[in-house]
Amino acid sequence: MAETETQLLLGVGLIEKDTNGDALWVWCFPSTTADLRDLLLRKCCLTDENKLLHTFLFGQYRRSLFYITTIEAQDSPVLKKVTHFSIVLTAKDFNPEKYAAFTRILCRIYLKHGSPVKMMESYIAVLTKGICQSEENGSFLSKDFDARKAYLAGSIKEVVFQFGMETVILYTALMLKKRIVVYHPRIEAIQEFTRTLPALVWHRQDWSILHSYVHLKDDELEALKTCPGYIAGFIDSEVNNRPDLYDVYVNLADSEITVSQQAKEAMTMGKLHKEIGQLIVQSAEDPDKPDSQVIKDISLKTKEILTNLASFTEVSDDGEKPTLNFEALKQRRFPPATENFLYHLAAAEQMLKI
Repeated sequence: MAETETQLLLGVGLIEKDTNGDALWVWCFPSTTADLRDLLLRKCCLTDENKLLHTFLFGQYRRSLFYITTIEAQDSPVLKKVTHFSIVLTAKDFNPEKYAAFTRILCRIYLKHGSPVKMMESYIAVLTKGICQSEENGSFLSKDFDARKAYLAGSIKEVVFQFGMETVILYTALMLKKRIVVYHPRIEAIQEFTRTLPALVWHRQDWSILHSYVHLKDDELEALKTCPGYIAGFIDSEVNNRPDLYDVYVNLADSEITVSQQAKEAMTMGKLHKEIGQLIVQSAEDPDKPDSQVIKDISLKTKEILTNLASFTEVSDDGEKPTLNFEALKQRRFPPATENFLYHLAAAEQMLKI
């Protein structure tokens, strides 16, 4: 049974930019903290100096996801002093398509009525019943938006097309729960690319590692550093000079992947990685295979690796998680890079004796 909207939706907010060029937090339901308000004002493109309008943005901050739709108030008779506004939704689940559809409806309602009251009615309808319907503003049904569909919405083939064999570096980093930073000056490019990466480790189906829109601000970096492994997107090239933030640095604009000094040992590539890389590339280059099949192919290889790893584990008497028997692994005399990878994978999967 999927979680209901009551458990997933956290809040709704409204930011307006007036004719003086000031962007202000106007309204929210239920109330929110000053910290979160400041963060969402920063994320919303109305406070941005470069005046670029981003119609839809999403990201994560301390386990809450935020979704922001921004539109022009196009001489709306009810919004006289407003040039643009943003509707912000915070939620517990990763589903950009769902929340883009819902925020668009809320935008239309606000454009028409100019009052948050009408928006709140629709928000509460979705919160309690998972549906809001109206003739002129369109209908929204939350169960039309399956989480799995959101996980599969990115294109793994595009990633492989851009990075080829180097995709295995991303795969290895994700398998080992390393910290990946992605840089590109265009936020849309980052969001599209980063949302696809967790699919490389499909067996975990964990999109909570995704922080697709991070600023180099202390509060956000502190929050990021509490996560063991992550994928974090930045539009500020300055992040390149912050090796404390990443094990793997992806310059998406120049199609370059760099492994940081401190991660080199764990990320040593060998015969096994070459095999995985070739499998990823062959699968992705097959024109008859959809993205979902490429993900399945990679996932089967992952299962094979995890089954292999499981054969070197022991289950303790108290029924705890199986732990790695390092001697048994050593006796197999794998190539050093393979043994190293399996050892670090056991650590990532919490299979080491503490």
